[in-house]
Amino acid sequence: MFAAASPMAPLSRLDFRAALDILIVAALIYYLLKLLRGTRAVQMLLAIAVLFVFYRGAQWARLEMVEWLLTTMLPYVAIALIILFQPEIRRALSRAGRSLSMMKFTSHNPKAIYDDIVMAAEYFSQNRIGALIVVERQSGLRTYIESGIPLDAKLSYDLLLSIFRPGSPLHDGAAIVEGSRVAAAGCFLPLSLNPMISKQLGTRHRAAIGITEDSDCLVVLVSEETGSISVASGGAIKTNLSLEDLSDRLREMVSRRRTTMVLPPAASPARTPVRR
Repeated sequence: MFAAASPMAPLSRLDFRAALDILIVAALIYYLLKLLRGTRAVQMLLAIAVLFVFYRGAQWARLEMVEWLLTTMLPYVAIALIILFQPEIRRALSRAGRSLSMMKFTSHNPKAIYDDIVMAAEYFSQNRIGALIVVERQSGLRTYIESGIPLDAKLSYDLLLSIFRPGSPLHDGAAIVEGSRVAAAGCFLPLSLNPMISKQLGTRHRAAIGITEDSDCLVVLVSEETGSISVASGGAIKTNLSLEDLSDRLREMVSRRRTTMVLPPAASPARTPVRR
């Protein structure tokens, strides 16, 4: 009798299959929340949660008409969810397909990828071409990606030059980098309202500071007027950086990303790239 009433009694029936079942469900929920993080779908989920609580309240209060109405609408709500979450579902399937191949983690060198950003920044600085490159870290940037033109193209030196080429339709916006790919270009970023920002900084600098106030991303920007290279992160900006400084900041971010992904460290320190 005591064993049956003990709170440890349910754990006695926990076998390997039940534990595996719990882990799979937990992984699916975690992947779903990670996918929806930083998107507008979070607001939809909150609305659905409120609707569910309202439905349970109607059952508890025995509001038969409200309960019947919500029960009748349930099949249509399921169809509406598929339509509303269509971009997220498509993105999840695309990511799942790419993650099936481990070549994503082993076939490229993250340091070499960010070297392309340094080389592009050098070209923009020498030719005084304005550029705004947002590098995603842990916080999702889906809301800002959806404001631009989707690319989902491999990050490269030539691609960055094409995006920020003067006269290009994507020149005035920001390019957002996710891992080794440029997710979108021509994106709109929020302007910082911090009154302590120097009046000498223009709209491009305020946009770089603004997005780093809302997320943990790193922004590389080149001034069109002076050609100076700047890096923004954590709501602060450092201007007039050299190529060595820029390379160090990106190399530091690469090392942190590798530590998070538990990948083997680089065999030798990164060197400042030479423009091709």
